[in-house]
Amino acid sequence: MSSPPVHTLEQAYVEFWVSLASLLRSYTAAHGLHGNRQATVELGEERILVRHGDDWLELTRNDAKVNWQREDGKTGMLELTEAGTLRGEAGEEEMDMAAERWARDLMRELPQELKR
Repeated sequence: MSSPPVHTLEQAYVEFWVSLASLLRSYTAAHGLHGNRQATVELGEERILVRHGDDWLELTRNDAKVNWQREDGKTGMLELTEAGTLRGEAGEEEMDMAAERWARDLMRELPQELKR
């Protein structure tokens, strides 16, 4: 079985990237419904930025490699797979599960004393 052409893989990664931004929009909206809170999701060819108040998540993509960073300095690296999953040190995860987890974390309301 031969590998798909490189341009086809790049097109797939672009589609996955757009889908990831859409999932983040949907899940942040869902998590914000109860408290009437909203997040903004900015999508670029190589960058997704999600903001909610002082909290943010930045994702940058270089081909299949995705680096993420949070406002508190936490960082990580993932890889988009041909199957549309995200692969990291902890294994593979469906994009929707990763987006939901990030959205839940961004949208939760913490008392001010715990945010310090």
